[in-house]
Amino acid sequence: MKLPGLIVPPLTPFTPDLKVDEPALRRGVDYVVQDCNAAMVIAAGVEAQEYHYLTFEQRKQLIARTIEYVDGRCPVAVGISHPSFKIAIELAHYAESLGAQAVQLLAPLRPFGGEPTQPELIAYFEAVSRESHLPMVLYLNPGPGANVSVPATIALAQLERVKYVKESSRDLTRVSRLISEIELAGHAKYFTTMQMLLITLELGGSGITLPPPAAMLANKVIEAFVAGNTKEAARLQLQFALFPARWMHNGLTPTMKAALKILGISAGDPYPPYQPIAGEELKALETYLKTTDLVFKK
Repeated sequence: MKLPGLIVPPLTPFTPDLKVDEPALRRGVDYVVQDCNAAMVIAAGVEAQEYHYLTFEQRKQLIARTIEYVDGRCPVAVGISHPSFKIAIELAHYAESLGAQAVQLLAPLRPFGGEPTQPELIAYFEAVSRESHLPMVLYLNPGPGANVSVPATIALAQLERVKYVKESSRDLTRVSRLISEIELAGHAKYFTTMQMLLITLELGGSGITLPPPAAMLANKVIEAFVAGNTKEAARLQLQFALFPARWMHNGLTPTMKAALKILGISAGDPYPPYQPIAGEELKALETYLKTTDLVFKK
C-alpha cells in the first residue's frame, strides 16, 4: 500500500430494476483508482456502498466485479461484515478465492441488543481470524456497529490478523490516543475519516477511509502534506469544513452521489425509498463544489 494513503469504497450504482449497474460501477472503480489514487479499494464493505440492500449472491457478485475492475492496480479489502461469524468466514473464504488482499470486518452489535463486551468482540474476531489467512481491517462505526471502547480497540488491534484499523469518530482525544497506542506502537496501521485527515497525518496515522468524490480532495491533502507544503494542505483540508457537512442532513451516500453527478462520474441515486438531493440544495452543492479543488479531469 501507498502510505500515507486512502482506503476508498466505490459507491454502488443501481439500474432501474435495482440491480448493480456494472458498467457504471466499472467507471466508478476507475475513478477511485486513477483519479483519487486509492491505496486500497473496499469491495462491498461500508454502509455508504448500500450493499445491505443486495441479496447474499448479489453482494458476492458486487465483490467479484469490484475486484475484477480494480484489476490488480491496488490492493482490495473485501467487506465480510455480518452478525454471524460463520457468514463472515464464508465471505472471507470467498474473498481469498478471488485474490483479495485483505478483508474488512465491522465490530458488530449484539443482534439481541446492547453493546458487546470486550471478551465477546475478541472472541468474534478470533473466530473469523482462525479461518482466514488474509490481513484484516478492523472497522469501527458506532451505529451500524458497536461503540468500541479505547481499551477494547487497542486489544483488537493487537490480534495477529488485524493489520489496519478504520476509526469513524471525530474525537481528537480518542484518535490521538489510538494513533499513539496502535500505529506508533507498531500494532496496526490507523486510518480515520475526512474531517480528521490532516491532524491524523500530523500525529503519525496512515491516512483515512472515505468515499468518492471526497477522496479526490483527500488525495490532494495527502500530496501537499507529503511534499511538506503544510499551508497548502491546510487550505485543502479546510474545504472539508463545509463539504459534506452542509448537506449531511441528507445522509453521506446521497451527498456523495449528488456530488459525483455534478462532477460527471455518476453513481446514480440512493437506493429507494431514499431520495437524491434536489432543488435548491442541489444547486447550492453545485455552486459550492465550483469553489473547491474537487474537479474531475477527463
